[in-house]
Amino acid sequence: MFNIEEELKKLPNKPGVYVMRDKEDKIIYVGKAISLKNRVRQYFRKNNKTARIEKMVSLIDHFEYIVVDNEAEALILECNLIKRNRPKFNVLLKDDKTYPYIKIDIQNDYPGVFITRRIVNDGSKYFGPYANPGAAKEMVNFIKEKYKIRQCRTLKERSRPCLNYHINKCLAPCMGKVTKEEYHKQINEIIDLLEGKTEKLRKELEAQMQEASKKLDFEKAAYIRDKIQAIERVSAKQKVSNISENNIDVIGIAKSDLEVCIEIFFVRGSKMIGREHYFYADLEDMEDKEILSGFIKQYYLENPNIPNKIMIKEEIEDKETIEKWLSTILDKKVEIKAPKKGEKLRFVEMAEKNAKVTLENKEKDKTEILIELKRVLGMDKLPRKIETYDISNIAGEYTVAGMCVMQDGVIKKNLSRRFKIKTVFGQDDPRCMEEVIIRRLKHSIENPKGGFGTLPDVIFADGGITQIRAVQNAIQKVNHDFGDGGKNHDGKEQTNIEEKNSALVLEEPLKIPVFGMVKNDKHQTRALMDEERNELKISQNLMHVITRFQDTVHDTAITYHRKLRDKQITKSELDEINGIGEAKKKALLKHFGSMEKIKEASIEDLTQVKGINEELAKKILGLK
Repeated sequence: MFNIEEELKKLPNKPGVYVMRDKEDKIIYVGKAISLKNRVRQYFRKNNKTARIEKMVSLIDHFEYIVVDNEAEALILECNLIKRNRPKFNVLLKDDKTYPYIKIDIQNDYPGVFITRRIVNDGSKYFGPYANPGAAKEMVNFIKEKYKIRQCRTLKERSRPCLNYHINKCLAPCMGKVTKEEYHKQINEIIDLLEGKTEKLRKELEAQMQEASKKLDFEKAAYIRDKIQAIERVSAKQKVSNISENNIDVIGIAKSDLEVCIEIFFVRGSKMIGREHYFYADLEDMEDKEILSGFIKQYYLENPNIPNKIMIKEEIEDKETIEKWLSTILDKKVEIKAPKKGEKLRFVEMAEKNAKVTLENKEKDKTEILIELKRVLGMDKLPRKIETYDISNIAGEYTVAGMCVMQDGVIKKNLSRRFKIKTVFGQDDPRCMEEVIIRRLKHSIENPKGGFGTLPDVIFADGGITQIRAVQNAIQKVNHDFGDGGKNHDGKEQTNIEEKNSALVLEEPLKIPVFGMVKNDKHQTRALMDEERNELKISQNLMHVITRFQDTVHDTAITYHRKLRDKQITKSELDEINGIGEAKKKALLKHFGSMEKIKEASIEDLTQVKGINEELAKKILGLK
């Protein structure tokens, strides 16, 4: 279970964006921070919070965060995620008027440079968005000061040039005093400036500033200094929102001794809209480029949302083959790039940085949980695979069981299984538990590579000593059925199966430790219990994990139980009437409340229900 207090300790003292989620994993708030560590902690400390924030905090089940390089990047990313996910506790923007862009209408014979807050598909070039509107305005002013471009919104023929021409700030294209080629030379330089190709221009201005200083013209030197600062602000563009890249995936990779984390950043419509991360075990011996190649092929085979460009940290051997394959699927050219410098490289580095943070946090959690469990349970090895079971029924009817798996300290919902009880009739939870455990263990013994996978290292029963005994009895019965006369051998804990006389036989009997997950009177997890009824002392963090484990298996079992029960309840005599389907049946039951009241109704009453005509009403009355 996500332990907020423990996660708060892991927050880095770096700028970034944090995402608050509720129990349904829905994003309820997105925020930015100069220091994630300081900002996120404030929400969970006693201080004067508004009622709105108090309510938001009460709904937080878990949170995540993305580390960036500076506050400006955090600001843009925050805006993009809010617009994408529309969290209920954020101020929701209705349009693109949040941040300004610089627009060059290059489709015009004599393009102009303007500030806009809307992006339109009109063939123009857009640069931004700018977190600081003042910086965008300053840059446009600088461009108009440095380059003699038109400053009027619409280019119209004039009888005489405007004042800007006379003060040497415009070449007067409205009067035909400059050719298109000469004018576009300026525009190309401006585009280079806005795309960050500023080194040459900066050096030129620095030389001018030094010259002005030598001549003691400090006013001019200060003016040039301000120009340089404006250029530097523009050149530090936000790599979370590069308008020149419309549809890209950026993939970062991080490795540990046990696991690999792959992080993907999604940029759509020139904005970073989100991310995903994936974990893979037992890949520590593979090279990064080999892992990336395998991941790209597997990921895009299942994912139809293929971008125009995929950015990774290094070239992969089968790059051209994969590009052609993806291009065929997308019916458009797809490139796989390994940038060596500039903004794109920094974007890949940001993905890798976040992959590393994600992996470090997970590794820390897993290691701590496994080590504590090994110590508390008194085991000789780490309990890497733990299974838990729960029985659900109402007065012995619709009895089912749920099974959940914790693999390497992480609850794996995709490994959950459901059982319908076959041999027990009436309410007898211990016997139901025996049946389920026997069936589950036989699956792995008879088919080790089947859907249940390997046998568990530990079994947690949802309950106390009664359920512990039931699980132990099931293990003994399996040992008797598959063992060599039930003889018990000390030594190996791993089960080996071999063929003997055309029947499966356990070379070593199963020795799976069993513990109970005990709840208090309020149906909250209280402790782990061993077979001697001893309650084991565990940390608060492990208690949260066990609680979530128990809640998960309970939800699995009760959801399946309700599904079977509801399916049975909806069956009725109405199913036998031709012309009454599921919709009409639900309408009748909703209107009258029960089958008995439907039978007592008159034709007039029945025809009040939508879809029920007189003919159907007579058929229904025939059920009496």
